[in-house]
Amino acid sequence: MAVRFPAATFLFARTLFMGLGLALVLGAAGLAPALAQKELPAPPGKEQKKLPEPPAKLPKVDRSKNIDFLFGALKAAPDEASAKHVEARIWAIWLQTPSDTASLLMARAKTAVDAQKIEIAIKLLDSIIKLRPDYIEAWNRRATLYHMQNDYGRSLADLREVLIREPRHFGALVGLGMIMQEVGDEKHALEAYRKALAVNPHLEKIPEYVKALTEKVEGRDI
Repeated sequence: MAVRFPAATFLFARTLFMGLGLALVLGAAGLAPALAQKELPAPPGKEQKKLPEPPAKLPKVDRSKNIDFLFGALKAAPDEASAKHVEARIWAIWLQTPSDTASLLMARAKTAVDAQKIEIAIKLLDSIIKLRPDYIEAWNRRATLYHMQNDYGRSLADLREVLIREPRHFGALVGLGMIMQEVGDEKHALEAYRKALAVNPHLEKIPEYVKALTEKVEGRDI
């Protein structure tokens, strides 16, 4: 039996993927409340992928190199080891908390996740976002938790907020691709993965996903 998903989900995703321009992403903002009311279960028989997370160990933030320089270095990295080193430095910048309060709340959210208390972790992230909506990793972490609950509407809405603030967030781009792949929208999954690889060509497994999806999608009348 085919699994159907609300049309709003695909419209929202399509708006996100059409170049991921800021105006287009902002134009999807009106759909977020409707999506947030819908829980979209993972299709039966399909294994839910885990959205990307930062490395367990991160270097100290190098204030001598700005993030634009690091993205350039990431794209030009000659091998996987070099790319992983630069990638970790980018994650370190993203994860740097904007205040002591945000840092404390993020630590408590991590403790709650480790204890499988997902709802508590989400409420803590809610508090961070209310306090510092410019802190993209609070949005990104909450998107991951919503995805764990199969709440694709809220997860997509949070990923949109991440990409408004940082269109080069390869973790969020991969997350979008995974969600679209899980709900059967292979065209937009492929587009998201390609955008992620354009930013970070050394992402693990994503070239394999692109190759497989390209074989499925190319030649179709979509």
